[in-house]
Amino acid sequence: MLKVILQEPRPISPFNEPARDLRVMNQPLWLLQRNVFSPYVTRELELPPGARMPQTAEAMIVHRDNLFFDQGYVNSFMSKALRLGHACRAAFSADDPAFREHILPLSVSYTPAGNLYLADLWYYPKGPQASVDPLVIDLKSREVGYYHVPTYMADERGDLVYQVPIRSMMAIDSWVHIFIADTVFGVFGRGVRFEDRLNRDLGFKLKVLASAIYEGKQLLECSELVNIGKDCTIDPSATIHGPTTIGDNVTINAGSVIENCVIGSNVNISQDCQLMLSVIGDGTFLPFRASLFMTTVMDNSMIAQNTCMQMCVVGRNTFVGAGSTFTDFNLIPSPIKARSGDDQLRQSNRPVLGSCIGHNCRLGSGIIVYPARTIESDVVLVASQDRRVIDRDIRYEDSDHEKFTKVSHLHRRLYPRRGETELESW
Repeated sequence: MLKVILQEPRPISPFNEPARDLRVMNQPLWLLQRNVFSPYVTRELELPPGARMPQTAEAMIVHRDNLFFDQGYVNSFMSKALRLGHACRAAFSADDPAFREHILPLSVSYTPAGNLYLADLWYYPKGPQASVDPLVIDLKSREVGYYHVPTYMADERGDLVYQVPIRSMMAIDSWVHIFIADTVFGVFGRGVRFEDRLNRDLGFKLKVLASAIYEGKQLLECSELVNIGKDCTIDPSATIHGPTTIGDNVTINAGSVIENCVIGSNVNISQDCQLMLSVIGDGTFLPFRASLFMTTVMDNSMIAQNTCMQMCVVGRNTFVGAGSTFTDFNLIPSPIKARSGDDQLRQSNRPVLGSCIGHNCRLGSGIIVYPARTIESDVVLVASQDRRVIDRDIRYEDSDHEKFTKVSHLHRRLYPRRGETELESW
């Protein structure tokens, strides 16, 4: 079967990169798409914006390259599409709680059609054609609370909960969608699928129990739930609860606590770090007592000691200085706004939300960042009396690089905005 990939060149703020090049579940999005569709595809073709579809009569899958989907969704979509035997397009019901609460807000990629929203994923059994029927895949969402909080932190809609789907698909139009894909649909979704399998598969439940007994560990610490790669060094005093995946050549030092995380390869986690419901990219360094809660860190970044990040997204090759705090809750319960797919500030539909840092940033120690603020790629921030609290979005023009005129050339601008084609040297 032929797969046709429609390019979406629109950059995602504040990374200044298209979605396909960003990491989701610790993989470049384009690679994740390829892996998920590999059982159904024999060859693929990428089309730039405005290009004509190939005129062929063979079966085709067509999707835009800013889509995140997991294996469960693709299997359900392809099974139903093949059974129907005619052209169809993926669609969401407006009543689906996961779509309504997490996918639709801040998005620009869906086409309304009555009570449905059409996504950019098609199946053509005999080549492209004009007549296409919507195909709704039930995401099988479950309401899941994520921690116990005082009542004043809940808004008029009720408690702080997520609508976690068993199978997932969404367009990455905003940095918030990276957070949703990694945390809510990713590590949270993996936990929900694990619980679902335990409840319906007695053989699997007995296998997990037997593994825990044989290894002399608690249920959540056994090898059925904690998957560890090759050549890892893990201190015996570290606590690791699954479902957790750890890559190759990872070092986890004494006193660290890790719960339901995805950790890449060549990661160094120092003493007393706290990681929960987070995705940690390849080559990341976390010095002692760094704390990450529901946070994504892309590859080759460093979050220095005593820094606390909650519900944040950090780009690649970025440094965050020691003792920094990224807040996620408005003290006065005003709605939190975030950057949408058209780069406008809109309601995020989240009562709590952290911040986002782009690629190749350098942040000094002791910075406090307010909820939902963004820091554009290539920015340097120095904590000072004038700017220790970040209460607005920081763009490249706000960077402190001009303060370092003699050495500014040592830090290059690697991720210019669209239209700024040359790499600028500071």
